Amino acid sequence: MDDIGSLEIRWIQGFTNKNIEFVDDKTVCYTCGSHICFLNLETKMQSVLQSPGRGIGALTANGNSGIFAFSEQKLSPSIFVYSFPELQLKNELKGTTPLDYTSLTLSDGGPYLGCCSSLPDHTITVWNWENVEQLCTQTQAGRDVISLVFNPLNWLQLCALGTSSLTVWNIEKSAGFHLLKPSVIELPATDGSFVERLWPTSHTVSKQFTYFGPEMPPSAIIGLRGDKAESIVTNLCTKARLTPAAICWTATSELYVGCKEGFLLLVDPERLSVSVLFNPTTADAIPELKQSNFQALALNRNGLIAVGKENVVHCLQTKGAQISVTQTWQLEGPVTTVTYSPDYETLLLSSNMGQIYMLNPTRSEKIVKILDVLSGNFMAAALLQSDKNISVSVRESGELQLWSADGFCLSSLLLQAEVTSLACCPIAQYAAVGTASGNVLFIDLNREQQPRLVHQIHLYHRPVDHLVFDQEGHYLLTGASDSHIYVLDAKPSKRFSVIGYTVVPGPVLSLSTQCIRDLEQVNVLALCTGQESKNHDGSLLILLTLPAKDLAGPDCVDRHGCLSNHILKVSQYEVPHPLKSCVLGVGEVFAYCHRRKTLQRFQLPQDTDSVSSHQVVQLKPEQEVKGHPLGPASLVLSPHQSWLASVGQDGLLHIRETASIEQYIELQCHSYRLGGVRSVSFSADSQTLLTAGFNDGSLVCINLRIKSLDADKVNNATQYSQSMGYFLKRIFIKENKVLIDLPEWGRESPASTEKTEESEISGRTTTVDVTEQDESYNSLLSAPRSHSTWLESRQEAAVEEDNQQYSETKKNLRKRTKEMRDIIQEMIRENEKAPEIERLELQEFNLDVEEQKRLDAMAEQEVSRVRNEIELEILEKCYLRDVLKRECWDSMKVKGRAIKAFHSEHEVKNYLLKERSEKELEDLHRVEIMRTMEKAACTLQQISPEKNSNTTSVKEQEPGEEGHESESVAVTGSYSAQLGCSNPYLYDQFSLQTTEQKINQIILLQDMIYRVKTAFNTEFDTVHRQKVQELSRIRDRNRQIREIIAELEMNEKLWEPSLDVSEWPERLFTVDDSEIKAEKYLTPEQKKKEEMKKLEEQRRLAAKGDNSRERALDDMMDGVLEVKKEGFLKMEIPPPEFVLTKPDIHWSEEEKKVHKEYEKKSKELSTEKEKYKKSLETEMKKLHASSKEATERFDETLKKLFEKKIKCEMTIYQEELKITYLVYSVHMDEVMRNRELELKLRLEKTLAFKDEIEEEVKKHEKEVELFHETYDSVLAEDKVLDKEFRKEFFDVPRHVVDHLYRLFKRRPRVQKMRTQIDNNQNPFKEQSLCGSLAPDGLGKMMMAMEELDAQENMPEGLNPVIWERFCLVRRTKVESEQKVRVKALALAEMQAFLQKRRDEDKAAQQEIRNLTDELESLHKEKHRFLTDIMVQVLLKQGQVEVSTTGFTPDYSDSVLLHRSVVEDLNSTIRTLGEQKIAAMVETKDLRKGIIQLEWENKMRRMQIEDLKNKARDIQMLRLSEDQKEYLNKTDLDSRVSKQVSTLKKTIAFQEKTHLKDVEIRKNKIKQLSRKAAMKAEKNAVLDQQIHDMQVTVAEMRHLYQAAASEESQVAKTEERYQEILHRRKLKDIARAQAEELAFLSAEVERLRMKNFPSLDQLKHN
Repeated sequence: MDDIGSLEIRWIQGFTNKNIEFVDDKTVCYTCGSHICFLNLETKMQSVLQSPGRGIGALTANGNSGIFAFSEQKLSPSIFVYSFPELQLKNELKGTTPLDYTSLTLSDGGPYLGCCSSLPDHTITVWNWENVEQLCTQTQAGRDVISLVFNPLNWLQLCALGTSSLTVWNIEKSAGFHLLKPSVIELPATDGSFVERLWPTSHTVSKQFTYFGPEMPPSAIIGLRGDKAESIVTNLCTKARLTPAAICWTATSELYVGCKEGFLLLVDPERLSVSVLFNPTTADAIPELKQSNFQALALNRNGLIAVGKENVVHCLQTKGAQISVTQTWQLEGPVTTVTYSPDYETLLLSSNMGQIYMLNPTRSEKIVKILDVLSGNFMAAALLQSDKNISVSVRESGELQLWSADGFCLSSLLLQAEVTSLACCPIAQYAAVGTASGNVLFIDLNREQQPRLVHQIHLYHRPVDHLVFDQEGHYLLTGASDSHIYVLDAKPSKRFSVIGYTVVPGPVLSLSTQCIRDLEQVNVLALCTGQESKNHDGSLLILLTLPAKDLAGPDCVDRHGCLSNHILKVSQYEVPHPLKSCVLGVGEVFAYCHRRKTLQRFQLPQDTDSVSSHQVVQLKPEQEVKGHPLGPASLVLSPHQSWLASVGQDGLLHIRETASIEQYIELQCHSYRLGGVRSVSFSADSQTLLTAGFNDGSLVCINLRIKSLDADKVNNATQYSQSMGYFLKRIFIKENKVLIDLPEWGRESPASTEKTEESEISGRTTTVDVTEQDESYNSLLSAPRSHSTWLESRQEAAVEEDNQQYSETKKNLRKRTKEMRDIIQEMIRENEKAPEIERLELQEFNLDVEEQKRLDAMAEQEVSRVRNEIELEILEKCYLRDVLKRECWDSMKVKGRAIKAFHSEHEVKNYLLKERSEKELEDLHRVEIMRTMEKAACTLQQISPEKNSNTTSVKEQEPGEEGHESESVAVTGSYSAQLGCSNPYLYDQFSLQTTEQKINQIILLQDMIYRVKTAFNTEFDTVHRQKVQELSRIRDRNRQIREIIAELEMNEKLWEPSLDVSEWPERLFTVDDSEIKAEKYLTPEQKKKEEMKKLEEQRRLAAKGDNSRERALDDMMDGVLEVKKEGFLKMEIPPPEFVLTKPDIHWSEEEKKVHKEYEKKSKELSTEKEKYKKSLETEMKKLHASSKEATERFDETLKKLFEKKIKCEMTIYQEELKITYLVYSVHMDEVMRNRELELKLRLEKTLAFKDEIEEEVKKHEKEVELFHETYDSVLAEDKVLDKEFRKEFFDVPRHVVDHLYRLFKRRPRVQKMRTQIDNNQNPFKEQSLCGSLAPDGLGKMMMAMEELDAQENMPEGLNPVIWERFCLVRRTKVESEQKVRVKALALAEMQAFLQKRRDEDKAAQQEIRNLTDELESLHKEKHRFLTDIMVQVLLKQGQVEVSTTGFTPDYSDSVLLHRSVVEDLNSTIRTLGEQKIAAMVETKDLRKGIIQLEWENKMRRMQIEDLKNKARDIQMLRLSEDQKEYLNKTDLDSRVSKQVSTLKKTIAFQEKTHLKDVEIRKNKIKQLSRKAAMKAEKNAVLDQQIHDMQVTVAEMRHLYQAAASEESQVAKTEERYQEILHRRKLKDIARAQAEELAFLSAEVERLRMKNFPSLDQLKHN
């Protein structure tokens, strides 16, 4: 294969909606099909790495170390670890995963990789990829994991983000042993509340049961056991929790978690605590974040970057539990992922639609789009026939894109249609695009930055599957699944007109062309399935030969556009095996057979002129070689016909020489798991290929490199390309000029549009009146004009042309037809008026008998169809009726019916009862036998040998029988005994303990319910029969009343009760004729029978004849021979004839006597009539009263039956309540048994786990002990080196040795070295050194020791040889110390791991104790539950003394007592109450006297106190001298006169002084007035000078301000400079002091470690 040449990927484009990762500070990588693309964000340059395996699965990268890893897509996949930018394979990790990896992650803290596999094991594994070593693994741990992330500060923490869960996996290590331990984070509920555990982990015995017995966990109630029982029950019984969507580690090893519901959480993995930072459901939530769902999170030093559903990026600042938005950026579209570069200067945002944005906050606040390749699958791709190697592609969304030779997207055009195929024209710069709606679009590509749609044509009503240009651009051929191949003119100057079409047998599977310039013809090869084939393979090859000339003549196509036979030559070939695709070469055909997985070559016969177009020629493959392992495959020939390319679903591209197809070049360009390759195309020079993936969304451009030995082949391809370019150059320039001038589709003028349509139809038609067209032609125009295809338009044009040509003939035919119709209708009307013997049948007037038969057949067919539908519907309803009748009626032993009262709405129903099954009767019989045996055994046990005691007990029980009967109802808990339905086999409620007894009791209670219902139904049937009898009596009475009413000729409506449907349900199954509203349908047979019955009746009546005797009887006596009593009231005495003929004055005496006798008889008859009428009315009233009395009596009986029904209902409910309690008791017994089994299973697992932990503890204790010995030996060696220092330098003076020893103890300050500058944006820059990286400190220490070993640090006067020896000894000491430090860290780590295992052992022991205690408590509860039986007791209303707070009282704290106990207690309480009242009265009187005495005593004491206070006040009163003098002297008048004279002298003196002061004030006022006048004069002078001084002051102010601003700026600058210098000096002093303190603390620590070593203080950081 390599002898031919090689295939190299030139560029690749596409986006597969997966993650984008940084591999260094400026480069990102992402998956594209079966390749990994590397994009430099600054230069936009792209590089590609092809997968060494099959496809690309999960991808991850670490930009700090330049490492990226990915998995392949195959069975038992491997993980490949590469370095960037060398793209060198570091290692291949082969795990045990059978199918695929779902997530990968790399650690910042070392060569560690975490991976999670998919079905079926769901394993999380941590690798050391440098050593290809599996550190630890955990199966069934990543069931729903979609992302893994290491803690940047500690690689021993790994966060697994699932679809609905969040787990932090802690990696515990001991030396080389690693172990994964999960910490599941319990997320809050969807409303933000925290969900508590469903039930406690341990179970304790409570002193008192709940109303429903002991509380059990849901797993025991459901019956689940095992590891998943708790999780299943929790998912079923707890509220829905938040769904995590994004995670981000913080600088404090905490987790930010963004949820789909819009919550933002902060998780502490150490304490497993969760706090809600943002809740969108609260009223004070930030409005900007309410609609965000936190799809991605990233952390920087300024805050948290959050991305939601909107086109917005937020920067959030968190302070405690408060959150705020500090900055917001707007995007063009939504993004799904966000990540920072390793130096945290660049923020990368990507969307699943193929856009990648970049933001550098330190440089600019503008978001830059760096990639816009869109997402989605490519439907087709092709290379333009130009020197620029521009590629054209279309996506399934209808997006057309142009790509440069370097793979950059030049432009795009949204076609707004579903695209299926693509082809590029060789004679003009345009592309033809086929759509799913059957349109062909023509896209002008002359302006690479602005492609445009210039034309479109509708050819199919189905997708356009194939578009092919011939090599010289004469024709564009299209193919689809409707067997039509259209030939279009490819020249833009011809407006892409359709030349014609041809029909091939079956759908077109493949289409290819071959232009033969010498013969001036174009050969087209189509692979078809054949008319009868239903599969997707074809065995029929159709070769079409077209002339390479203009086919615009009228004889080229027929009226409908079909190509003529003299223009189109057709040859048919058949191959032995069905083919998937084929391609036409020069006199040969290359094809791919999917069934045989082979590539075949067929040689076409040269002489085809003698073969007819309908004759099929058999072809056999001349050569057959192995093809693609996974098909089907498609084939493409290079333009110079020398190279054959094949692609298939295996994703492989094969390039072969047509001369020898055995050898080929192979390249895996797409993934076979995503459908492989959809299409492939060659460039004009045949040295570049373009492939589009099926479902991987990638487009690959490939260069074909032929070895130098085959340079002639390359030259041939180049020469062919140049010759074709030269040959087509003139027409290319001409047609491109026309193409550029074409207007954009949809913007041309209406006139041009109309002209285009006319050219497409190419039929010279004129407008005709459509109202004159026949209706039969309208079927051709059923499709709208805008959606009709080119062929349909041609057919329309043909129809219009025919209409125009034969319009006059059709008009005459319609006129003659109308005249004939009128004549026939007139003949039919005349025929109806003719005599019956001359009348013709209507069929005689039928001119078109065949058409009439056809219409009758159609009508009969429609009638039969409707009849079948109705019959099926009736059959369905009959089946449903039978099912309902069988289930709800026939299966009932006692049918449901009701009895209604006569005079009220009262209604009583019976009980529906089914026939008891044999199983129920067998169980009942078994229980009765068992109870008989138990009662017999109980009776034998109770027999006492002492008969006297028996007799005594019988006598004592006789008086108490009545009380026992009253108590039995209360104790049994039901009224069944009162109804006479007691069962002697029932258990006593207080003796039900075992499950079997409870089940037997349930069976007996069900039998009791059945008996109660049966007894009631018996009484119900009796009452029902009574009502039927009453109804029959009422009907008899009503008949008599109706006769009386008829005699009395009264108009009265009778009350006629009857049985309702509910009382007589059998009537539902019979349908009366009155219920059917529709007319009855009679078949012809039934109609004949009815006519025969009518004829027989008529003959019988005619035979009866005219009977004179019967007619006379009817006339004389109404047809009867005796007069009945009912006709008495109608009797009348006829008057004599003379009364009517003679006036009374002409009567004779005899006639007068006769008239008197007539009047007397008339009065007697009327009297008799009145008596008879009153007797009838009395009889009618008696009948009415009798009916009312009987019905009222029946209503009373029904009322008693209803009361009986109420008691039966109470009894049934009481028995059912007992059954419910018993069923629940049995269920609780089963629940406690399940709980016991669950606890035993957990105990067994815990014991097994404890055994494993004990073995691990023992093993690790031995390892720690051995390692401790190693550490002690290393520590001893280190101490020996310290002690032997002076011995090493015994030949050196002592003071020099002391100086050297101080240098020997000196160490460089490696711990304080900073690896990052202060302005770094990395929030994790202060990370501590992880335990796994501690050995790397030796290298750093040795590098730092080189500075101390320099000659500059050698003491003066020291021999260099001694210095070298000293440096060697010091280096040995440093290595020893580092070794001790590493060993100490490892020992502390091992001890910590051992301590955790010991803690787990203790926890397992505690769990075992808890489970044992829980089992014991469960056994106690079970015993209590069996002995503490729930008993149903019936109590009267006055016997319940419990306060009713709700609808039902609470009896949880109640006690059931005998009535006598309560009565005795009440009498005792009454007696004690009376005694208490008497004592209280006596106490009250005594207390009253005491209170009075106390009040008097208190009053006297208060009076004494008041007197004492008054005396004390008098004694303590203070008096002035005057008061004392006033009190002591007795001459008061002389004292008053002396005071008056003194006061007069004082007043005189004050008046004199006042006058003197007034004079002084007046003089001062005069002086101030003179001064004010002088000041006013001065102010006037100053006012004149103030204007000039203001101008001067303003000028001076401007000058001084200018000078002062310069001086202040200089002063501020100098002050700021001095301040900076002072701060810098202070920082230097602080840094020096800090370093000195650190050195001194390290020295103190070292000396302390040296003198007092303690292993407990060696902890792992």
